[in-house]
Amino acid sequence: MELIRGLHNLRPRHCGCVATIGAFDGVHLGHQAVIRHLLKKSAQLGLPSVIMVFEPLPREYFSPVKAPARIMSFWEKFRALEKLGVDRLLRIGFNEQLRGMAAQQFVDDIFVAALGVRYVVLGDDFRFGNDRQGDLKFLQQQGMRYDYEAVPTSTQSVDGERVSSTRIREALENADFPETERLLGRPYSISGKVIYGRQLGRTIGSPTANLQLRRLRAPLSGVYTVRVRGADLDAAIGVANVGVRPTIKGSIKANLEVHLLDREIELYGQHIEVTFCHKLRDEQKFGSVDELKENIARDIENTRAWFNRG
Repeated sequence: MELIRGLHNLRPRHCGCVATIGAFDGVHLGHQAVIRHLLKKSAQLGLPSVIMVFEPLPREYFSPVKAPARIMSFWEKFRALEKLGVDRLLRIGFNEQLRGMAAQQFVDDIFVAALGVRYVVLGDDFRFGNDRQGDLKFLQQQGMRYDYEAVPTSTQSVDGERVSSTRIREALENADFPETERLLGRPYSISGKVIYGRQLGRTIGSPTANLQLRRLRAPLSGVYTVRVRGADLDAAIGVANVGVRPTIKGSIKANLEVHLLDREIELYGQHIEVTFCHKLRDEQKFGSVDELKENIARDIENTRAWFNRG
């Protein structure tokens, strides 16, 4: 899949496509239905498929602390879309210039002049443009002028309710991983590059792999049993802490630390995928390092028991 890093990198060869635009956070079953629709039309018309996303997400731009936690990072999203067979991902930088762009200019300059869209799929609740005029009805009206077709996305439901990123965040907050898997179409995981941490885990006998989350905060918090893949690991098991490490140092940026059970492997600089299985407890601040060590030992014992539960 080709990544187009910004509108300024669009070239004449990118003109002529079928496209959709949205956050695609989670690339859940609803998103997958949109993409299947897009790919089918792409094959029929013999044109490349393009997904447009904003980076940062508009809500993150306007209010980074209050914005909903991301289900996945941008690069996790890239890999998920690539697996589905999308031809191009256009990452549009959300900034003051784009914030001030009216919906008509967005259609004229981006959809038509730069991309030459022939077919557009849009959610019925999606809006764009500083005047909020950019919706499905507006795109359809402009389609008659510019000779492209605009159609709504189909609604995907699970257990009688619409699949949405909000619903997935609620499931993750409640540690309902079976529900999360039903909505995503796959188990929930976080992947990233292992970086150097403060090395405290090694000093207390529980070395951890620290992941770059590339987001302000994660959609879940606490201590979990996990499976870990990547870096020559074959479904290793472990205990993971997602949060802000309150015992060590206060922070507003999310951290993911994983302690592998019965495995010693150098992971620095490696990419791993952590799949969440079960929540053991909430994150909490302990009174001392000794108390922290005791609870880590208990977490490890409970993790073994969970995976050996028959």
